[in-house]
Amino acid sequence: MGANGAAGLQRLIKPTLDTPFHIDYEWWKREGQDFRAYLMSHLCPEHRERFLAHPEEAEIDDVDPETAEVRRIDGLWHALLRHCSRRSDFITSQTPLTDAIFRLFLVNGNRPLTPKEIAQALQKHTGRWEDPRKILQTIGGRVVHRGIRPVLGGGRHAGHGETARHPAPLSPRRDPGGGDPGGDP
Repeated sequence: MGANGAAGLQRLIKPTLDTPFHIDYEWWKREGQDFRAYLMSHLCPEHRERFLAHPEEAEIDDVDPETAEVRRIDGLWHALLRHCSRRSDFITSQTPLTDAIFRLFLVNGNRPLTPKEIAQALQKHTGRWEDPRKILQTIGGRVVHRGIRPVLGGGRHAGHGETARHPAPLSPRRDPGGGDPGGDP
């Protein structure tokens, strides 16, 4: 099924409290939105300033501490996941709900979650309880917020292509001319 067919099918789905959601990276492409620019808005001030001053650090070498394998990774994702998301102010009780949900998916590698699971995870991160029905109403309506959409097929792993996985997974460094060293959102 093509991207337009999938988008049409998702418009017909009436999500429930048990429907898993994720960040649909294809939505960002279809809508002509700049995913990386939006990700930068979630960086801590220190890393935001650094990326603006040194945009050449888009890709960095990362050494796996267990295997010593050198991997080429997206520097923006690295900063978000290894530093910014671990700060106590990454998801707080003052973070707007859609941003908090988006950040939650960033932290968990975009693993699909139901509104019930999102409520539990937000409470764990912030101490604030959000009613799962409010979460469903926010992300399950006709308006798509931040690309957060139901997973097609409704299953935990349904639709887990590039649209459901972290768009820039750690990948082994390739030989020169060996292709793209990482996914591009």
